[in-house]
Amino acid sequence: MTEPLVPKALFFTKGAGKHRNYLQSFEEALRVAGIASYNLVRVSSIYPPYCKILTRQKGLELLTSGQIVFCIMAECRTNEPNRLAGAGIGLALPADHGKHGYVAEHHGFGMTQKACSDYVEDMAATMLATTQGIDLDPNTAYNQRKDIYRAQGLVVRTRAVVQTVEGDKNGLWTCAVAAAVFIM
Repeated sequence: MTEPLVPKALFFTKGAGKHRNYLQSFEEALRVAGIASYNLVRVSSIYPPYCKILTRQKGLELLTSGQIVFCIMAECRTNEPNRLAGAGIGLALPADHGKHGYVAEHHGFGMTQKACSDYVEDMAATMLATTQGIDLDPNTAYNQRKDIYRAQGLVVRTRAVVQTVEGDKNGLWTCAVAAAVFIM
């Protein structure tokens, strides 16, 4: 029987890039994020039990150029001058490290870095809380919901990595990337 393919660690990264070509703006953003030399495979939003969070530097040291690497990624591109584009990844960890957590990704326009950060953390925490049977009022502010999560002992911590960019004034494609990169 084959060993299950479960990540042992992950790290967060982000980057921004500009280029006259759509695809190459993405490549530039991946270079800034440090993950352009890998074959990236996008996966959904589960943070595995007992998964360690590494620094970007430590995570990159464990990868080899050309390697197939699983990641959760958000990306946003614009060629409209001054248009605010953003990509964010949020993480919510349960109190019990033997249970899975959630990673949420978002990409879109018009959100500041702080607003996008709050949004992706809120999404990840909400996904985690609903799997634990907590009924939530969607109109309740995130800070109030965080208090409910803590009172029930469900979410130890949340975090986010967000990249925002302003569209190039000369119309170059401008790309924002944020990713949670898994180490097997």
